[in-house]
Amino acid sequence: MNSILEKVESSFLKKVTDFRVGDVVRLDVEIIEGESKRVQAFEGVVIRKRGHGIGATFTVRKISFGIGIERTFPLHTPRLSSIKVLRSGKVRRARLYYLRDLSGKAARIEDESLNTPTAKAAPAPEAVAAK
Repeated sequence: MNSILEKVESSFLKKVTDFRVGDVVRLDVEIIEGESKRVQAFEGVVIRKRGHGIGATFTVRKISFGIGIERTFPLHTPRLSSIKVLRSGKVRRARLYYLRDLSGKAARIEDESLNTPTAKAAPAPEAVAAK
């Protein structure tokens, strides 16, 4: 029975960008008003991801004019045109609900830095010629 459900669900799943909790993302959300359609951008921090398969959702939080706004989106909805990861955040929690109580600089999330080793600089040409 589960294999039948998985086959049906897999036909509705769409390819999505890989992102994690703590990332700053920009979503292009399709808004339908009467007969017209338009795309609206929503940019914020992913504070929660839950579920898997067709029922997976995620919550994005942003501050607009000093007021916190959170929207929960189904991951595989056709209303999301695109998901772009702008910055990866370094967090140790799966749910960032504590950001609701913080404001200003305290609500910032540290960027995840890539630990790439730097190459040693080549010796100066005068030092090589002197030997």
